[in-house]
Amino acid sequence: MTKSTINSISPDQRAVEQQLVDTVIASFDRTENARLKQLMQALTRHLHDFIREVRLTENEWDKAIEFLTAAGHITDDKRQEFILLSDVLGASMQTVAVNNETIGNATEATVFGPFFLEDAPEIPLGGDIAGGAAGRPCWVEGTVTDTEGRPVPNARIEVWEADDAGFYDAQYSDGRVAGRAHLFSDEQGKYSFWGLTPTPYPIPHDGPVGKMLAATNRSPVRASHLHFMVTAENLRTLVTHIFVEGDPQLEIGDSVFGVKESLIKRFEQMPAGAPTPDGRDLRDQAWARTRFDIVLARTRL
Repeated sequence: MTKSTINSISPDQRAVEQQLVDTVIASFDRTENARLKQLMQALTRHLHDFIREVRLTENEWDKAIEFLTAAGHITDDKRQEFILLSDVLGASMQTVAVNNETIGNATEATVFGPFFLEDAPEIPLGGDIAGGAAGRPCWVEGTVTDTEGRPVPNARIEVWEADDAGFYDAQYSDGRVAGRAHLFSDEQGKYSFWGLTPTPYPIPHDGPVGKMLAATNRSPVRASHLHFMVTAENLRTLVTHIFVEGDPQLEIGDSVFGVKESLIKRFEQMPAGAPTPDGRDLRDQAWARTRFDIVLARTRL
């Protein structure tokens, strides 16, 4: 609580409030799982501290319950409003930071986002993840190594992104699968694929999270990015993005706080007709290319 707030509350009232906190925390004392006990007691303590600090009104409590209920109603198997809420509050990035300790030169992690889907189609090296999604073609290549510089063969690389209109395939109602796929690194740890040149887009803001952003005068727009999830045996799973160097949204700010300097990459813009790495015919279409070398940390024993 602030000093002025504390001074305005009588000692008797403070004692009543503290007694409730102590009682609720004690109610978890018999929890057999030590970690669950720690989580529930800490959650209780911080939640009550928040309520007491801001002197939460009953009407505000009602509005909070309505907000969470609305988030539950709009959530389905293709949209996760609670992840979106976690993202815009920075809770997702803080959890990422806590769970992905910096290890040597390992690639930095960032938020998962609400639009990853299982069972994305497999493509060969040099294949195309677009699946008919609209956008400027982009050649992406790189290597997967560990922190000692050793190539990581057969790493599974999941990639997904929005189309040129700013929508993921899951946001369409026709069941399309586009802008996502998985592939595997080769024996030298190399990988390559065609995707789409990322563009800025707003996170879904037609629900309760969007209303909260509007009420607080915050932009829902994300900086241009391409999602990756990389897994390999005995190495720490990496969930990350790469961002587009020079994107004006980087200066304005990313709505989910996901940008890290090391993840900003140069996307070289190529004119129509420029030779492509794999001979693809793009004589009538401009395209882009970028390189993203991925370094995976060892899992802790």
